[in-house]
Amino acid sequence: MELYIKIENGQPVNHPAFADNLRQAFNQIPAEWEPFVRIAKPIPGVYEVLDSEQPTYEKVDGVWTDVWALRAMTAEEIAAKQQSVKDAWAAREYADNWSAWVFNETTCSYDPPIPRPEPVEDAIMVWSGADNNWKELPASPQDDKQYKFDFLAWVWVEVTN
Repeated sequence: MELYIKIENGQPVNHPAFADNLRQAFNQIPAEWEPFVRIAKPIPGVYEVLDSEQPTYEKVDGVWTDVWALRAMTAEEIAAKQQSVKDAWAAREYADNWSAWVFNETTCSYDPPIPRPEPVEDAIMVWSGADNNWKELPASPQDDKQYKFDFLAWVWVEVTN
């Protein structure tokens, strides 16, 4: 994708345009339009935030490009994010099933005390808090009823309204 951006007084004007559109409109790339390289919006790390949902246009190494303002979270933001994750974890149905899991500050998530084993064939391995280990999830009933899994009783339970 070949892009150009209009430059006036050394500053970008509006947004980048496709080179083909400029050639169609002007039969060439006008002199006041300079090459532009699109940079995808970054995915912030665990403890990073984007300062804006929109990039600024800046000249980097002689080429106009998107520049995204990504910054590290403050200590207060980190503490609030961690507390939010902990609160959501504790508020889940059957939260006691995962009480042995440990909060990992580096990833801001919970880790099992035992790594998940590789399943055999099509088996689905889930955590059993009663056994503090991974177990194969029993097959769900195959009928027209709706079910949810009861981790404490280790059975599928019909959902009734």
